[in-house]
Amino acid sequence: MSDARPNIIFIITDQQRFDTINAMGYPHMDTPNLDRLVNEGVTFNQCHITAPSCAPSRASLFTGQYPHTTGILKNADEWTRSWVEDLTESGYHSVNVGKMHTWPMTTSCGFKERYVVENKDRYLEGRYFFDEWDKALAARGLAKQQRELYRQRDDYNQAIGSFTWELDPDMQADNFVGNMAQWWTRSYPNTEPLFLEIGFPGPHPPYDPTPDALARYTEKEIPLDPLTKEDLEGQPKAYQGMRVHNNEVDHDSVILPLDPTEEQRLNQRRHYCANTTMIDQKVGEIMEQLEAQGYLENSIIIFTSDHGDCLTDHGHSQKWTMYEQVTRVPLIVWSADGRFGKGRQIDEIVSLFDVGPTILEMAGCEVPKHFSARSLLPALQEKPEWKGRDYVFAEHPRDGNFTTADYQVMVRSERWKLVEIYGSDGVDGGREGLLFDLENDPFELINLWGDADHANIREELRDELLRWRVESGHEASKTFAKQR
Repeated sequence: MSDARPNIIFIITDQQRFDTINAMGYPHMDTPNLDRLVNEGVTFNQCHITAPSCAPSRASLFTGQYPHTTGILKNADEWTRSWVEDLTESGYHSVNVGKMHTWPMTTSCGFKERYVVENKDRYLEGRYFFDEWDKALAARGLAKQQRELYRQRDDYNQAIGSFTWELDPDMQADNFVGNMAQWWTRSYPNTEPLFLEIGFPGPHPPYDPTPDALARYTEKEIPLDPLTKEDLEGQPKAYQGMRVHNNEVDHDSVILPLDPTEEQRLNQRRHYCANTTMIDQKVGEIMEQLEAQGYLENSIIIFTSDHGDCLTDHGHSQKWTMYEQVTRVPLIVWSADGRFGKGRQIDEIVSLFDVGPTILEMAGCEVPKHFSARSLLPALQEKPEWKGRDYVFAEHPRDGNFTTADYQVMVRSERWKLVEIYGSDGVDGGREGLLFDLENDPFELINLWGDADHANIREELRDELLRWRVESGHEASKTFAKQR
């Protein structure tokens, strides 16, 4: 008897902001294939991450738990289990092509097959790990473009991580992963139901589009958020210290200028946008290949990212902060038969790890009771009883990147965002933070943390943080600890 459950194609990019898809209101972007997903599927306009860096965000996504419950708070924390095991045990053929950011990098994590491609420029962990991309480059006798070579360039200190890919175009990381995903669907005997996770390494830095992709953006008008003195001076000492750290340490081949010129900012943005367009092209090719192999008709495609990137907005580099540019990511659900409606926009707040129980329910699997994540399937099915979250939460500890405080945690409602920072270096008592009125200050330029008129709001949100920490950690931590 054939298994009629849907194929689930889960495409996750690395470090892609929400404002990177043309059909979602950003006309400077060239993304026809993602536009198709938006126009023919369902878009969640307020999807927020649970951690502002790769591994803790992904581990949270693939376990249905917050980082403080999984114990996976930073990159290279051990992560070997996921709900993919449940899919595989239920009869899905589960395959990973590209990035997952597990640790160890080659752990099965429930997949039957893994074709691992990790960060473009590994340095702090996995520096000498040889992934599928490294092997392919070596087979052609090519030396991968990365930090140790970029440092030899005269423009390294000014480029903010932006360099064109000068080797064979098909060896650029995102082209390579997109092509490998097509190779798998073309080469492996048709197997259904299929769970295929495709992890693109970009647009994470180095921002390295091919020259032809970059050329599409050289004449475009690209919007930049303002850099204001009030914003920079109103930031917590921990964030100010992180700016200095990212000026002194070249994480992922990025050196952050403390006072970048508009042209430097635009150059970085052009590279980032071009890299995103390259991924868009591969998404289109993957859909064509899935259709050619008979998968697409009964498939659900989910597209998202693990977190965003400040791209010098607020004076910051990459992630590790709790600004909207980092916490808000695209989330699109598409099916060939339009089973969830076409062109629908959902504005309620959801959390990225809610994708996990959604996939399990789509596959007919039971959602573990200890999950803090909530299925979005009722929202997709327009069930009247569904409502979004009142609050979303994110957290991150001190690590090799966020070096200036012990811990930061965010709570965000539709209108308000509070970020509380503990153990800030050089701050009396170590406690400081951010408070934004997103209704009146959508660009997060005015920090109300110390404003007496908003003290009640600050304390209300702090109470929500306490309630969240207690409730999410109660049964879930004990249950999950048995599974690690």
